[in-house]
Amino acid sequence: MANFENVEVAREFFYKDLFAVNMGITLDELTEDEAVCSLKVTDDHKNAYGGVMGGAIFTLCDFAFAVVSNQIHQLTVAQQVSINYLSAPKGEKLIARARCRKSGRTSSIVIVDVEDDLGRDVAQFVGTGFKL
Repeated sequence: MANFENVEVAREFFYKDLFAVNMGITLDELTEDEAVCSLKVTDDHKNAYGGVMGGAIFTLCDFAFAVVSNQIHQLTVAQQVSINYLSAPKGEKLIARARCRKSGRTSSIVIVDVEDDLGRDVAQFVGTGFKL
């Protein structure tokens, strides 16, 4: 059972996450157990070498994880997360697809795959959510 009626209701709730919103992260799609979020890459997201900061990629993943986790069960918080950076993005936009892999009684496992708008695999994030 989904907690948010539709993506607009979820946006209204999650756009109170000012850190993610001020970074430019948007919630694009939402189903019962999957979310798609994105980030248009700007110079503000880049490190001294001109690459996208790992923290920007992580924040995109964390936001998508939060959306799916709380779509499945409110209130859910992160208990443990990990991220593997696969390759440097080359495009102008990052797209995170978060899906629930397992939803148990007290916890859930969410996988977030990130690619750029050129189809390049950028990162994979795995999060365990604890259901309060």
